[in-house]
Amino acid sequence: MDEEKRYSKQIVGKKVVSKSGKVFGEVNNLVFDIKTGEILQVSLKNPTGYCEGLDLERTKQGEVLLPYTAVVAMGDFIVVAEEEII
Repeated sequence: MDEEKRYSKQIVGKKVVSKSGKVFGEVNNLVFDIKTGEILQVSLKNPTGYCEGLDLERTKQGEVLLPYTAVVAMGDFIVVAEEEII
């Protein structure tokens, strides 16, 4: 993922899809390292059935977490590489 600055309001609410077009859900929030500011994970709202079928980490509130390292592109959608998740 490029190092271009992005603001959370540009990311939150966007649909998360895989490179092959499978929908995971929508970005609910970002989890970051407070010391470095590095984004670590993306939490999802409205996770799809596809996403529910995967063994993904969850928050205490039950939100699905995706590793930010899986994000390969941002635009109208957040695109993730499935091979980085599964």
